[in-house]
Amino acid sequence: MPNKAIVIGTGIAGLATAIRLVSKGYQVHSFEANTYPGGKLHAKEVNGFRFDLGPSLFTLPRLVDELFTLHQKDPASYFTYHRKDNICNYFWDDSTSFNAAADINMFVKQAATVFGEDEQTLKAYIEDNQRKYELTSSIFLEKSLHKIGSYLSKDTLNALFKIHKMGINTSMDGWNMRFFNNPKMIQLFNRYATYNGSSPYKTPGIMSMIPHLEMGLGTYFPKGGMHQITRSLYKLAVDIGVEFSFNEKITSIKTQNQKAIGAVSEKGIYDADIVVSNMDIYPTYKKLLPNEKQPKKVLQQERSSSALIFYWGITKQFPQLDLHNILFSNNYQEEFDHIFNKKELNNDPTVYINITSKEEKNDAPEGAENWFVMINAPGNYGQSWTSLKEKARSHIIDKINKCLKTDIEKYITTEFVLDPVGIEAATSSYRGSLYGAASNSKFAAFLRHPNFSRKIDNLFFCGGSVHPGGGIPLCLLSAKIVGDLIPNT
Repeated sequence: MPNKAIVIGTGIAGLATAIRLVSKGYQVHSFEANTYPGGKLHAKEVNGFRFDLGPSLFTLPRLVDELFTLHQKDPASYFTYHRKDNICNYFWDDSTSFNAAADINMFVKQAATVFGEDEQTLKAYIEDNQRKYELTSSIFLEKSLHKIGSYLSKDTLNALFKIHKMGINTSMDGWNMRFFNNPKMIQLFNRYATYNGSSPYKTPGIMSMIPHLEMGLGTYFPKGGMHQITRSLYKLAVDIGVEFSFNEKITSIKTQNQKAIGAVSEKGIYDADIVVSNMDIYPTYKKLLPNEKQPKKVLQQERSSSALIFYWGITKQFPQLDLHNILFSNNYQEEFDHIFNKKELNNDPTVYINITSKEEKNDAPEGAENWFVMINAPGNYGQSWTSLKEKARSHIIDKINKCLKTDIEKYITTEFVLDPVGIEAATSSYRGSLYGAASNSKFAAFLRHPNFSRKIDNLFFCGGSVHPGGGIPLCLLSAKIVGDLIPNT
């Protein structure tokens, strides 16, 4: 009889962990409180418009592909994607716009022209980002930072020796100001701090490696939209024998003699040799392990930003827009001060618009577009979200009208909204944070909860609230780390 493993939660990290554990010989049972898999990576259709509800950026597709090849399956028979020639279109109120080409040489030439920056400086910055990523990714993203063996390699020691030269002691904004003069160029690269839910004025300069994920390794679009990632991994998991119980909420993790031995749901008691929680680390301890010693410092960490998202069916097409679009605030620092310090929304927000119908025509009726319109938001701290949503909608429309020279209100025919309260309710993400803890300090990577319990044997953790962090690639890497920590049966 194979060893049994329970995975709590079917977010992308939970799905990936289940798939990896089957390859190690485990009989896997995955539990999900919702009626569907995928966590934040879900979708909804309204009035002929299809919307991806959660993450909208796809990088490092090899991390998805390898889950199929792990089981001798052809990834393309489940899941296909293509690389984008354009990273993102940027807009400012003063009519400045910039289409960021995926081709580095083209990006450099065009950015130098639009922003008046030196081409060689731009190249040096992009190459520096690549070096940082290549030096540090194997230790900070692909291994447990909480096992001494991770540090006993030449590559790791080399990275740690050079880390002081990578901007660890300055902010991302401060680091970017060393390279560029134009505030818009600085703002364009500062925005990558939002990829881990942090502030560019607090997160360390080493995070300037993040643009390399897009500029060096590419941005992609999955055929069928982002939800197809979930659907394909779920199908793979079913095909290889993972058992799923949806609409079954786990209420506690069973422990005995400081060892995880199973889980209890509202419907039954289940024994297991291994337990993995894909639930946010905060409710994992508070709800599933209330009688165990709580890691207070971890649970008290500053949370990442959340989001306020308007899903709009638009009865017009905008040729100046692409899959990814950013309409920038005029005072970026003030915007982040509101989010992280005041726990409020700024009156001049940066607006992100994702339009999958640019790639998948069937995602919107003919002549129309499906707009995923998002602003960064503070977590749920008891604010009046009804009032905040009403004000934000007005400010977002004002920003769109200024940047795109339109009257967007008259084209909105379908609308629904997701706020931090809804995100927290649907995904159990504490305070509705998108990335667990924020990375607003140079020690943040080391302070994230490890992928295993130091107190309870056979208990592991995956997902965006633990090491190495949030977002699709890091969640998939958290599953890989867990798979590496758990022995074969």
